[in-house]
Amino acid sequence: MAARTKTTAKPRPAYRCTECGNQLPKWVGRCPECNSWGTVEEYGAVPLRTTAAGPVSSPAKPIGQVDGQVATARTTGVPELDRVLGGGLVPGAVVLLAGEPGVGKSTLLLDVAAKAASERHRTLYVTGEESAGQVRLRADRINALSEHLYLAAESDLGAVLGHIEAVNPGLLILDSVQTIASAELDGAPGGPAQVREVANALIRASKDRGMATLLVGHVTKDGQIAGPRLLEHLVDVVLSFEGDRHARLRIIRGVKNRYGATDEVGCFELHDEGIAGLADPSGLFLTRRDKPVPGTCLTVTLEGRRPLVAEVQALMVDSQIPSPRRTTSGLESPRIAMILAVVERHGGVKLGKQDIYTATVGGVKLTEPSADLAIALAVASSSSDTPLPSNLVAIGEVGLAGEVRRVTGVQRRLAEAHRLGFTHALVPPDPGKVPPGMKVVEVSDIGEALRAIPGRRRAARPRQEQSAPPAAAPRGSAGDPARAALQAYVPAHPEELMDGWEPVGADELG
Repeated sequence: MAARTKTTAKPRPAYRCTECGNQLPKWVGRCPECNSWGTVEEYGAVPLRTTAAGPVSSPAKPIGQVDGQVATARTTGVPELDRVLGGGLVPGAVVLLAGEPGVGKSTLLLDVAAKAASERHRTLYVTGEESAGQVRLRADRINALSEHLYLAAESDLGAVLGHIEAVNPGLLILDSVQTIASAELDGAPGGPAQVREVANALIRASKDRGMATLLVGHVTKDGQIAGPRLLEHLVDVVLSFEGDRHARLRIIRGVKNRYGATDEVGCFELHDEGIAGLADPSGLFLTRRDKPVPGTCLTVTLEGRRPLVAEVQALMVDSQIPSPRRTTSGLESPRIAMILAVVERHGGVKLGKQDIYTATVGGVKLTEPSADLAIALAVASSSSDTPLPSNLVAIGEVGLAGEVRRVTGVQRRLAEAHRLGFTHALVPPDPGKVPPGMKVVEVSDIGEALRAIPGRRRAARPRQEQSAPPAAAPRGSAGDPARAALQAYVPAHPEELMDGWEPVGADELG
Protein backbone atom coordinates (compact mmCIF):
# COMPACT_ATOMS: atom_id res chain seq x y z
CA MET A 1 0.00 0.00 0.00
CA ALA A 2 1.40 3.37 -0.95
CA ALA A 3 2.41 5.68 1.89
CA ARG A 4 0.16 8.70 2.43
CA THR A 5 1.95 12.01 2.02
CA LYS A 6 1.30 14.86 4.47
CA THR A 7 -0.25 17.91 2.86
CA THR A 8 -0.28 21.37 4.32
CA ALA A 9 -3.57 23.23 4.77
CA LYS A 10 -4.39 25.56 1.94
CA PRO A 11 -4.52 29.18 2.91
CA ARG A 12 -7.99 30.59 2.64
CA PRO A 13 -9.02 34.21 2.13
CA ALA A 14 -10.00 36.19 5.21
CA TYR A 15 -12.29 39.18 5.46
CA ARG A 16 -12.48 41.88 8.09
CA CYS A 17 -14.79 44.81 8.81
CA THR A 18 -12.92 48.10 8.62
CA GLU A 19 -15.39 49.70 11.04
CA CYS A 20 -15.35 47.31 14.00
CA GLY A 21 -12.58 44.83 13.14
CA ASN A 22 -14.87 41.79 13.07
CA GLN A 23 -13.32 38.88 11.11
CA LEU A 24 -15.51 36.90 8.73
CA PRO A 25 -14.93 33.68 6.72
CA LYS A 26 -16.54 35.15 3.59
CA TRP A 27 -17.51 38.48 2.11
CA VAL A 28 -20.87 39.96 3.05
CA GLY A 29 -22.45 43.27 2.17
CA ARG A 30 -23.22 44.27 5.77
CA CYS A 31 -21.15 43.45 8.83
CA PRO A 32 -23.24 41.34 11.26
CA GLU A 33 -21.44 42.87 14.25
CA CYS A 34 -21.83 46.63 13.70
CA ASN A 35 -24.44 46.57 10.87
CA SER A 36 -22.30 48.82 8.65
CA TRP A 37 -22.71 48.50 4.89
CA GLY A 38 -19.77 48.10 2.51
CA THR A 39 -17.08 47.88 5.21
CA VAL A 40 -16.07 44.21 4.79
CA GLU A 41 -12.82 43.84 2.85
CA GLU A 42 -10.39 41.02 2.11
CA TYR A 43 -7.11 41.55 3.92
CA GLY A 44 -5.03 38.53 2.87
CA ALA A 45 -4.84 34.78 2.86
CA VAL A 46 -4.39 33.45 6.38
CA PRO A 47 -3.29 29.80 6.72
CA LEU A 48 -5.04 27.64 9.27
CA ARG A 49 -2.73 27.09 12.23
CA THR A 50 -2.79 26.56 15.96
CA THR A 51 -0.78 28.23 18.70
CA ALA A 52 1.30 26.08 21.03
CA ALA A 53 1.62 26.82 24.73
CA GLY A 54 4.52 29.10 25.58
CA PRO A 55 6.28 30.65 28.57
CA VAL A 56 4.27 32.97 30.84
CA SER A 57 5.35 36.44 31.87
CA SER A 58 4.37 35.94 35.52
CA PRO A 59 2.76 33.00 37.35
CA ALA A 60 -0.93 33.17 38.24
CA LYS A 61 -1.67 33.79 41.91
CA PRO A 62 -4.80 34.04 44.08
CA ILE A 63 -6.55 37.36 43.61
CA GLY A 64 -6.22 38.14 47.31
CA GLN A 65 -2.43 38.11 46.98
CA VAL A 66 -2.35 40.61 44.12
CA ASP A 67 -0.94 43.99 45.19
CA GLY A 68 -3.61 46.60 44.58
CA GLN A 69 -1.44 49.56 45.60
CA VAL A 70 0.20 49.67 42.18
CA ALA A 71 -3.19 50.60 40.67
CA THR A 72 -3.89 53.52 43.03
CA ALA A 73 -5.27 56.53 41.17
CA ARG A 74 -3.20 59.72 41.03
CA THR A 75 -4.90 63.10 40.79
CA THR A 76 -4.76 65.08 37.57
CA GLY A 77 -4.88 68.42 39.36
CA VAL A 78 -8.36 69.11 37.92
CA PRO A 79 -11.04 68.04 40.46
CA GLU A 80 -13.88 67.90 37.91
CA LEU A 81 -11.90 65.52 35.69
CA ASP A 82 -10.94 63.41 38.72
CA ARG A 83 -14.64 63.11 39.57
CA VAL A 84 -15.41 61.57 36.17
CA LEU A 85 -12.34 59.31 36.17
CA GLY A 86 -13.23 57.89 39.58
CA GLY A 87 -10.53 59.63 41.65
CA GLY A 88 -7.79 60.26 39.11
CA LEU A 89 -5.56 58.49 36.60
CA VAL A 90 -4.57 54.90 37.34
CA PRO A 91 -0.98 54.00 36.31
CA GLY A 92 -1.11 52.13 33.01
CA ALA A 93 -4.64 53.32 32.20
CA VAL A 94 -5.46 54.47 28.67
CA VAL A 95 -8.17 57.15 28.42
CA LEU A 96 -9.87 58.21 25.19
CA LEU A 97 -11.33 61.75 25.22
CA ALA A 98 -13.54 62.49 22.20
CA GLY A 99 -15.46 65.61 21.25
CA GLU A 100 -16.42 67.98 18.46
CA PRO A 101 -13.90 70.44 17.00
CA GLY A 102 -13.51 73.59 19.05
CA VAL A 103 -15.15 72.22 22.19
CA GLY A 104 -11.93 72.67 24.23
CA LYS A 105 -10.24 69.24 24.29
CA SER A 106 -6.71 70.51 23.66
CA THR A 107 -7.12 73.40 26.10
CA LEU A 108 -8.29 71.10 28.89
CA LEU A 109 -5.58 68.48 28.35
CA LEU A 110 -2.82 71.08 28.20
CA ASP A 111 -4.02 72.40 31.55
CA VAL A 112 -4.05 68.81 32.90
CA ALA A 113 -0.53 68.23 31.54
CA ALA A 114 0.86 71.23 33.42
CA LYS A 115 -0.93 70.51 36.70
CA ALA A 116 -0.09 66.79 36.73
CA ALA A 117 3.60 67.30 35.93
CA SER A 118 6.04 66.93 38.82
CA GLU A 119 9.64 65.93 39.42
CA ARG A 120 8.69 62.29 40.02
CA HIS A 121 6.03 62.15 37.30
CA ARG A 122 6.98 63.91 34.10
CA THR A 123 4.38 64.67 31.46
CA LEU A 124 4.93 64.27 27.72
CA TYR A 125 2.53 66.18 25.45
CA VAL A 126 2.68 65.01 21.83
CA THR A 127 0.78 67.03 19.24
CA GLY A 128 0.17 65.81 15.73
CA GLU A 129 -2.16 68.63 14.68
CA GLU A 130 -0.22 71.75 15.66
CA SER A 131 3.36 72.93 15.82
CA ALA A 132 5.23 73.19 19.10
CA GLY A 133 5.10 76.98 18.85
CA GLN A 134 1.32 77.02 18.57
CA VAL A 135 0.96 74.86 21.67
CA ARG A 136 3.38 77.15 23.53
CA LEU A 137 1.22 80.17 22.70
CA ARG A 138 -1.83 78.41 24.14
CA ALA A 139 0.16 77.44 27.24
CA ASP A 140 1.11 81.09 27.79
CA ARG A 141 -2.52 82.15 27.44
CA ILE A 142 -3.90 79.66 29.97
CA ASN A 143 -0.79 79.73 32.22
CA ALA A 144 0.00 76.04 31.67
CA LEU A 145 3.81 76.13 31.97
CA SER A 146 5.88 73.66 33.96
CA GLU A 147 9.54 72.69 33.83
CA HIS A 148 8.49 69.02 34.05
CA LEU A 149 6.16 69.27 31.04
CA TYR A 150 7.80 68.10 27.80
CA LEU A 151 6.38 69.03 24.39
CA ALA A 152 6.91 67.30 21.03
CA ALA A 153 5.28 67.75 17.63
CA GLU A 154 5.30 64.37 15.83
CA SER A 155 3.11 62.43 13.44
CA ASP A 156 5.11 59.18 13.20
CA LEU A 157 4.45 56.35 15.65
CA GLY A 158 8.12 55.36 15.80
CA ALA A 159 9.12 58.91 16.76
CA VAL A 160 6.46 59.00 19.48
CA LEU A 161 7.77 55.74 20.97
CA GLY A 162 11.28 57.20 20.81
CA HIS A 163 10.19 60.25 22.82
CA ILE A 164 8.63 57.93 25.40
CA GLU A 165 11.94 56.09 25.75
CA ALA A 166 13.88 59.35 26.14
CA VAL A 167 11.56 61.21 28.55
CA ASN A 168 10.17 58.21 30.52
CA PRO A 169 6.96 60.10 31.44
CA GLY A 170 4.37 59.20 34.02
CA LEU A 171 1.64 60.73 31.84
CA LEU A 172 1.43 60.77 28.04
CA ILE A 173 -1.03 63.03 26.20
CA LEU A 174 -1.46 62.39 22.47
CA ASP A 175 -3.39 64.97 20.44
CA SER A 176 -4.75 63.23 18.47
CA VAL A 177 -4.73 59.50 17.76
CA GLN A 178 -6.11 60.04 14.24
CA THR A 179 -3.06 62.13 13.21
CA ILE A 180 -0.39 59.54 14.08
CA ALA A 181 0.63 56.87 11.53
CA SER A 182 3.00 53.90 11.50
CA ALA A 183 5.53 53.59 8.68
CA GLU A 184 5.09 49.80 8.79
CA LEU A 185 1.54 50.01 7.43
CA ASP A 186 0.10 51.43 4.25
CA GLY A 187 -2.66 53.97 4.38
CA ALA A 188 -3.16 57.54 5.48
CA PRO A 189 -3.31 58.61 9.15
CA GLY A 190 -6.76 58.17 10.60
CA GLY A 191 -7.57 55.01 8.65
CA PRO A 192 -8.93 52.01 10.54
CA ALA A 193 -5.70 50.01 10.23
CA GLN A 194 -3.51 52.95 11.27
CA VAL A 195 -5.68 53.90 14.24
CA ARG A 196 -5.73 50.27 15.41
CA GLU A 197 -1.93 49.93 15.14
CA VAL A 198 -1.23 53.24 16.92
CA ALA A 199 -3.65 52.41 19.74
CA ASN A 200 -2.20 48.90 20.21
CA ALA A 201 1.37 50.21 20.34
CA LEU A 202 0.57 52.92 22.89
CA ILE A 203 -1.50 50.57 25.03
CA ARG A 204 1.40 48.09 25.17
CA ALA A 205 3.80 50.89 26.13
CA SER A 206 1.42 52.15 28.83
CA LYS A 207 0.91 48.74 30.42
CA ASP A 208 4.63 47.85 30.33
CA ARG A 209 5.76 51.16 31.86
CA GLY A 210 2.83 51.88 34.19
CA MET A 211 2.32 55.13 32.27
CA ALA A 212 -1.09 56.75 32.15
CA THR A 213 -2.11 57.81 28.62
CA LEU A 214 -4.70 60.34 27.45
CA LEU A 215 -5.70 60.01 23.80
CA VAL A 216 -7.68 62.70 21.98
CA GLY A 217 -10.20 61.29 19.50
CA HIS A 218 -12.15 62.89 16.67
CA VAL A 219 -15.88 62.43 16.17
CA THR A 220 -17.98 62.01 13.04
CA LYS A 221 -20.78 64.34 11.95
CA ASP A 222 -23.33 62.29 13.92
CA GLY A 223 -21.28 62.50 17.14
CA GLN A 224 -19.75 58.99 17.06
CA ILE A 225 -16.05 58.47 17.77
CA ALA A 226 -14.16 58.32 14.46
CA GLY A 227 -12.23 55.20 13.55
CA PRO A 228 -12.92 51.54 14.22
CA ARG A 229 -15.22 50.69 17.10
CA LEU A 230 -12.46 48.37 18.28
CA LEU A 231 -10.67 51.47 19.62
CA GLU A 232 -13.32 51.95 22.29
CA HIS A 233 -12.98 48.31 23.35
CA LEU A 234 -9.19 48.52 23.66
CA VAL A 235 -8.95 51.55 25.94
CA ASP A 236 -9.83 51.53 29.64
CA VAL A 237 -11.85 54.74 29.83
CA VAL A 238 -13.94 56.54 27.20
CA LEU A 239 -14.96 60.14 27.92
CA SER A 240 -17.26 62.32 25.83
CA PHE A 241 -16.60 66.07 25.84
CA GLU A 242 -19.86 67.89 25.09
CA GLY A 243 -20.91 71.50 24.78
CA ASP A 244 -22.35 74.14 22.52
CA ARG A 245 -19.63 76.34 21.07
CA HIS A 246 -21.89 79.38 21.61
CA ALA A 247 -22.28 78.64 25.34
CA ARG A 248 -19.76 78.64 28.18
CA LEU A 249 -20.71 75.29 29.66
CA ARG A 250 -18.71 72.16 28.83
CA ILE A 251 -19.56 68.70 30.18
CA ILE A 252 -17.36 65.61 30.32
CA ARG A 253 -19.48 62.48 30.48
CA GLY A 254 -18.14 58.99 31.22
CA VAL A 255 -19.14 56.46 28.56
CA LYS A 256 -16.91 53.60 29.70
CA ASN A 257 -14.80 53.34 32.84
CA ARG A 258 -13.04 50.23 34.12
CA TYR A 259 -11.98 52.02 37.31
CA GLY A 260 -15.14 53.86 38.35
CA ALA A 261 -18.78 54.65 37.70
CA THR A 262 -20.08 55.78 34.31
CA ASP A 263 -22.86 57.99 35.70
CA GLU A 264 -20.60 60.88 36.74
CA VAL A 265 -20.18 64.13 34.85
CA GLY A 266 -17.72 66.97 35.16
CA CYS A 267 -18.74 70.57 34.44
CA PHE A 268 -16.37 73.19 33.06
CA GLU A 269 -16.59 76.81 31.96
CA LEU A 270 -14.69 77.90 28.86
CA HIS A 271 -13.44 81.51 28.92
CA ASP A 272 -10.69 83.64 27.41
CA GLU A 273 -8.09 82.54 29.96
CA GLY A 274 -8.72 78.83 29.40
CA ILE A 275 -11.07 76.35 30.98
CA ALA A 276 -12.03 76.04 34.64
CA GLY A 277 -13.99 73.45 36.59
CA LEU A 278 -17.40 74.33 37.98
CA ALA A 279 -18.14 72.81 41.36
CA ASP A 280 -21.60 74.51 41.38
CA PRO A 281 -22.76 75.03 37.77
CA SER A 282 -26.45 75.62 38.51
CA GLY A 283 -26.01 79.38 38.24
CA LEU A 284 -25.31 79.09 34.51
CA PHE A 285 -28.80 77.73 33.88
CA LEU A 286 -30.79 80.41 35.68
CA THR A 287 -31.82 83.94 34.78
CA ARG A 288 -31.64 86.49 37.59
CA ARG A 289 -34.69 88.78 37.62
CA ASP A 290 -36.14 91.27 40.05
CA LYS A 291 -39.69 90.18 39.27
CA PRO A 292 -41.02 86.87 37.89
CA VAL A 293 -42.22 86.87 34.30
CA PRO A 294 -44.76 84.59 32.59
CA GLY A 295 -43.62 81.52 30.71
CA THR A 296 -40.73 80.40 32.93
CA CYS A 297 -40.46 77.49 35.34
CA LEU A 298 -37.55 75.92 37.20
CA THR A 299 -36.76 72.23 37.47
CA VAL A 300 -33.94 70.05 38.80
CA THR A 301 -32.28 67.69 36.35
CA LEU A 302 -29.74 64.96 37.03
CA GLU A 303 -26.55 64.92 34.96
CA GLY A 304 -25.13 61.58 36.01
CA ARG A 305 -25.43 61.74 39.78
CA ARG A 306 -25.15 65.52 39.95
CA PRO A 307 -28.38 67.55 40.39
CA LEU A 308 -28.55 70.81 38.43
CA VAL A 309 -31.25 73.47 38.69
CA ALA A 310 -32.30 74.54 35.18
CA GLU A 311 -34.81 77.02 33.81
CA VAL A 312 -37.38 76.18 31.15
CA GLN A 313 -39.00 78.94 29.12
CA ALA A 314 -42.07 79.01 26.88
CA LEU A 315 -43.49 81.74 24.66
CA MET A 316 -46.86 81.75 22.90
CA VAL A 317 -47.83 84.31 20.26
CA ASP A 318 -50.57 84.49 17.66
CA SER A 319 -49.56 82.65 14.50
CA GLN A 320 -49.50 84.41 11.14
CA ILE A 321 -49.42 81.20 9.12
CA PRO A 322 -51.98 78.36 8.74
CA SER A 323 -49.73 75.83 10.50
CA PRO A 324 -48.47 77.23 13.83
CA ARG A 325 -44.76 76.86 14.58
CA ARG A 326 -43.44 74.52 17.27
CA THR A 327 -39.80 75.51 17.87
CA THR A 328 -37.53 74.06 20.57
CA SER A 329 -34.00 74.77 21.77
CA GLY A 330 -32.30 72.46 24.26
CA LEU A 331 -35.39 70.23 24.45
CA GLU A 332 -36.55 67.23 22.42
CA SER A 333 -39.17 68.17 19.81
CA PRO A 334 -41.18 64.89 20.01
CA ARG A 335 -41.47 65.20 23.77
CA ILE A 336 -42.55 68.84 23.55
CA ALA A 337 -45.28 67.88 21.07
CA MET A 338 -46.55 65.21 23.48
CA ILE A 339 -46.56 67.61 26.46
CA LEU A 340 -48.46 70.24 24.48
CA ALA A 341 -51.13 67.69 23.60
CA VAL A 342 -51.45 66.61 27.24
CA VAL A 343 -51.63 70.21 28.49
CA GLU A 344 -54.41 71.03 26.03
CA ARG A 345 -56.38 67.80 26.55
CA HIS A 346 -56.04 67.27 30.30
CA GLY A 347 -54.97 70.70 31.57
CA GLY A 348 -57.67 72.80 29.95
CA VAL A 349 -55.14 75.09 28.24
CA LYS A 350 -56.41 76.16 24.80
CA LEU A 351 -53.41 76.45 22.50
CA GLY A 352 -55.36 77.26 19.35
CA LYS A 353 -53.56 79.02 16.50
CA GLN A 354 -50.51 79.91 18.54
CA ASP A 355 -46.81 79.75 17.69
CA ILE A 356 -45.11 78.03 20.64
CA TYR A 357 -41.41 78.43 21.39
CA THR A 358 -39.75 76.43 24.18
CA ALA A 359 -36.12 76.68 25.26
CA THR A 360 -33.66 76.20 28.10
CA VAL A 361 -31.29 78.77 29.58
CA GLY A 362 -27.51 78.57 29.47
CA GLY A 363 -27.18 76.02 26.67
CA VAL A 364 -28.14 73.01 28.82
CA LYS A 365 -29.92 70.14 27.06
CA LEU A 366 -32.76 68.51 29.00
CA THR A 367 -33.52 65.00 27.79
CA GLU A 368 -34.77 63.23 30.90
CA PRO A 369 -38.53 63.07 31.62
CA SER A 370 -38.27 64.87 34.97
CA ALA A 371 -38.56 68.23 33.18
CA ASP A 372 -42.01 67.41 31.75
CA LEU A 373 -43.94 69.04 34.57
CA ALA A 374 -41.87 72.23 34.40
CA ILE A 375 -42.41 72.46 30.64
CA ALA A 376 -46.17 72.02 31.05
CA LEU A 377 -46.34 74.72 33.73
CA ALA A 378 -44.24 77.12 31.64
CA VAL A 379 -46.61 76.65 28.69
CA ALA A 380 -49.67 77.22 30.90
CA SER A 381 -48.04 80.28 32.43
CA SER A 382 -47.32 81.78 29.02
CA SER A 383 -50.84 80.98 27.80
CA SER A 384 -52.48 82.78 30.72
CA ASP A 385 -49.82 85.54 30.91
CA THR A 386 -49.43 84.77 34.61
CA PRO A 387 -45.96 84.41 36.18
CA LEU A 388 -45.10 81.45 38.34
CA PRO A 389 -43.49 81.96 41.76
CA SER A 390 -39.75 82.54 41.55
CA ASN A 391 -39.02 80.26 44.53
CA LEU A 392 -40.81 77.23 43.07
CA VAL A 393 -39.38 74.16 41.31
CA ALA A 394 -41.38 71.49 39.47
CA ILE A 395 -40.21 67.89 39.14
CA GLY A 396 -42.07 65.04 37.48
CA GLU A 397 -42.75 63.05 34.33
CA VAL A 398 -46.06 63.65 32.54
CA GLY A 399 -47.87 60.73 30.91
CA LEU A 400 -50.29 60.73 28.01
CA ALA A 401 -53.23 60.33 30.39
CA GLY A 402 -52.21 63.50 32.21
CA GLU A 403 -50.76 61.70 35.22
CA VAL A 404 -47.58 62.92 36.94
CA ARG A 405 -45.20 60.01 37.42
CA ARG A 406 -42.32 59.50 39.80
CA VAL A 407 -38.72 60.01 38.69
CA THR A 408 -35.43 58.84 40.15
CA GLY A 409 -33.50 60.83 42.72
CA VAL A 410 -36.33 63.07 43.95
CA GLN A 411 -34.74 63.49 47.38
CA ARG A 412 -31.41 64.46 45.83
CA ARG A 413 -33.14 66.99 43.57
CA LEU A 414 -35.09 68.52 46.44
CA ALA A 415 -31.92 68.79 48.55
CA GLU A 416 -30.18 70.71 45.74
CA ALA A 417 -33.16 73.05 45.30
CA HIS A 418 -33.28 73.68 49.04
CA ARG A 419 -29.54 74.40 49.10
CA LEU A 420 -29.99 77.08 46.46
CA GLY A 421 -32.79 78.77 48.40
CA PHE A 422 -35.95 77.40 46.78
CA THR A 423 -38.72 76.95 49.33
CA HIS A 424 -41.59 75.31 47.39
CA ALA A 425 -41.77 72.33 45.04
CA LEU A 426 -44.34 70.44 43.02
CA VAL A 427 -43.47 66.73 42.92
CA PRO A 428 -45.13 63.39 42.14
CA PRO A 429 -46.74 61.43 45.00
CA ASP A 430 -44.52 59.82 47.63
CA PRO A 431 -41.36 61.97 47.25
CA GLY A 432 -39.66 60.50 50.33
CA LYS A 433 -37.75 62.58 52.86
CA VAL A 434 -38.25 66.32 52.40
CA PRO A 435 -35.59 68.88 53.44
CA PRO A 436 -36.61 70.73 56.61
CA GLY A 437 -38.24 74.10 55.95
CA MET A 438 -39.26 73.25 52.39
CA LYS A 439 -42.93 73.03 51.42
CA VAL A 440 -43.61 70.22 48.98
CA VAL A 441 -46.95 69.71 47.23
CA GLU A 442 -47.67 66.27 45.81
CA VAL A 443 -49.65 66.30 42.57
CA SER A 444 -50.97 63.22 40.79
CA ASP A 445 -52.03 64.76 37.45
CA ILE A 446 -51.47 67.86 35.36
CA GLY A 447 -54.81 69.40 36.31
CA GLU A 448 -54.02 69.14 39.99
CA ALA A 449 -50.60 70.71 39.34
CA LEU A 450 -52.20 73.72 37.65
CA ARG A 451 -54.71 74.16 40.48
CA ALA A 452 -51.97 74.02 43.12
CA ILE A 453 -50.08 76.99 41.67
CA PRO A 454 -50.86 80.38 43.20
CA GLY A 455 -51.03 83.38 40.85
CA ARG A 456 -51.66 87.08 40.94
CA ARG A 457 -53.74 89.36 38.81
CA ARG A 458 -51.75 91.53 36.42
CA ALA A 459 -54.21 94.42 36.50
CA ALA A 460 -57.81 95.10 37.43
CA ARG A 461 -60.23 94.46 34.56
CA PRO A 462 -62.82 97.10 33.57
CA ARG A 463 -66.29 96.45 34.91
CA GLN A 464 -67.82 95.83 31.49
CA GLU A 465 -65.06 93.32 30.60
CA GLN A 466 -65.56 91.44 33.85
CA SER A 467 -69.27 91.10 33.11
CA ALA A 468 -68.75 89.80 29.58
CA PRO A 469 -70.06 86.30 28.90
CA PRO A 470 -67.47 83.52 29.29
CA ALA A 471 -67.86 82.40 25.66
CA ALA A 472 -66.58 85.74 24.36
CA ALA A 473 -63.70 86.06 26.82
CA PRO A 474 -60.38 86.53 25.00
CA ARG A 475 -57.30 84.44 25.72
CA GLY A 476 -55.55 85.44 28.89
CA SER A 477 -58.69 86.94 30.46
CA ALA A 478 -60.49 85.78 33.57
CA GLY A 479 -62.64 83.45 31.44
CA ASP A 480 -59.65 81.54 30.10
CA PRO A 481 -59.45 78.06 31.75
CA ALA A 482 -55.67 78.24 32.07
CA ARG A 483 -55.76 81.62 33.78
CA ALA A 484 -58.61 80.55 36.02
CA ALA A 485 -56.65 77.49 37.11
CA LEU A 486 -53.46 79.44 37.77
CA GLN A 487 -55.29 82.20 39.66
CA ALA A 488 -57.40 79.90 41.80
CA TYR A 489 -55.57 81.24 44.82
CA VAL A 490 -54.68 84.96 45.08
CA PRO A 491 -52.56 86.15 48.03
CA ALA A 492 -53.84 89.02 50.11
CA HIS A 493 -50.87 91.13 48.98
CA PRO A 494 -50.11 90.58 45.26
CA GLU A 495 -46.49 91.64 45.63
CA GLU A 496 -45.85 88.78 48.07
CA LEU A 497 -46.14 85.82 45.77
CA MET A 498 -45.40 82.89 48.05
CA ASP A 499 -45.23 84.31 51.58
CA GLY A 500 -47.31 82.21 53.92
CA TRP A 501 -48.63 80.08 51.06
CA GLU A 502 -50.36 76.85 51.87
CA PRO A 503 -51.60 74.57 49.06
CA VAL A 504 -55.29 74.80 48.32
CA GLY A 505 -57.29 71.62 47.87
CA ALA A 506 -59.39 70.91 44.81
CA ASP A 507 -62.59 71.06 46.84
CA GLU A 508 -61.79 74.61 48.00
CA LEU A 509 -61.17 75.69 44.41
CA GLY A 510 -64.67 74.80 43.34
